[in-house]
Amino acid sequence: MRRPTRYAQVWAILLLAALAAAPLPPWAWAAPAPPAPAPSPVRVPQIARAWPVGVRPPVLRGWEPPPTPYGPGHRGADLSAPAGSPVRAVAPGRVSFAGRVAGRGVVSVELAGTDLRTTYEPVSPSVRKGDEVGAGDVVGAVEPTGSHCPVTCVHWGLLRGEIYLDPLLLLPPWLLHRGPSRLLPVLGVPLPA
Repeated sequence: MRRPTRYAQVWAILLLAALAAAPLPPWAWAAPAPPAPAPSPVRVPQIARAWPVGVRPPVLRGWEPPPTPYGPGHRGADLSAPAGSPVRAVAPGRVSFAGRVAGRGVVSVELAGTDLRTTYEPVSPSVRKGDEVGAGDVVGAVEPTGSHCPVTCVHWGLLRGEIYLDPLLLLPPWLLHRGPSRLLPVLGVPLPA
């Protein structure tokens, strides 16, 4: 292997000096970008007026957001319900899909006045695309097969665009309450005469 000549060494030194003295492009000397702000808590209006199935069904598996858009997770809530049970719209809206996907019955409802849509599966639809539904209206019945639960269940989903959200956020506290209402004693109030 030949050693560089004195001439080549001089040119290499001049080239390095020129590169070192050259002005840097703006992207090279600009301040680093500030870190991205932490995502704000997801805002979901508590507009549900009924559970999709039953009065207060057991939640077999809750919402588990995936770490990436295509990563593992649970994009909804599994609610225990016997086969044939009515499935109800949780809030007023318009049916955007009613049919079969991958062998399972699916109903999707765009919620009125929002950018949200709920999904229910596996369901035998009793509605059609375009139907208006009110809160508590029956949209189908729980199918006996096609569930990923150990017992018959309905997978209830909530989406904003293509982003999955926790459907339980739609429920106001009075629908989430687990036990009977209890009145507290009123102290310090005189009894009526």
